[in-house]
Amino acid sequence: MTVAVETGLWQLDPAASTVAVRHRTMWGLVNVKGAFATVTGNGEVRPDGSAVGTITVDATSLDTRNAKRDEHLRSADFFDAGNHPEITFSVRSAELRGTDEVHVVGQLTVRGVSRPKSVTARLVGADDRSLTLDAEFTVDREQFGMSWNQLGMMRGHTTVATTLRFTRTAAA
Repeated sequence: MTVAVETGLWQLDPAASTVAVRHRTMWGLVNVKGAFATVTGNGEVRPDGSAVGTITVDATSLDTRNAKRDEHLRSADFFDAGNHPEITFSVRSAELRGTDEVHVVGQLTVRGVSRPKSVTARLVGADDRSLTLDAEFTVDREQFGMSWNQLGMMRGHTTVATTLRFTRTAAA
């Protein structure tokens, strides 16, 4: 990433970042959308251009604009936020490919279950003080122990959409 992004330590700007989810339910008739209100993170761009970091989402902060549904999503049927209040994505490597494509390899941990996850993000802005990445990817919720599916209403994968803005905190 040395072409577009300065080497050093970077901090997620939670006010300018979003992590949202959507999932088709009711046999594909309804698209449930929600966003996590609390997201934190940090990263390091190394002198060789590679990057590592961590994004942490507060599972209790999910808001779908339906309090009863949000309570159910925080329950043991889904996120089990009482026992696993954080969702983390640990970035093992991130490499800029071309002018704006970032290949990210990491580990996603939900409900205490960790799985490898690769994501292609898009570098939508970068200067010596900030950078912004957009990414959209799918997750098979059953791989993380979220198998609740009353009457077969919930099929398919959950889509996660992120906009993550980082500000530079220090040189490495």
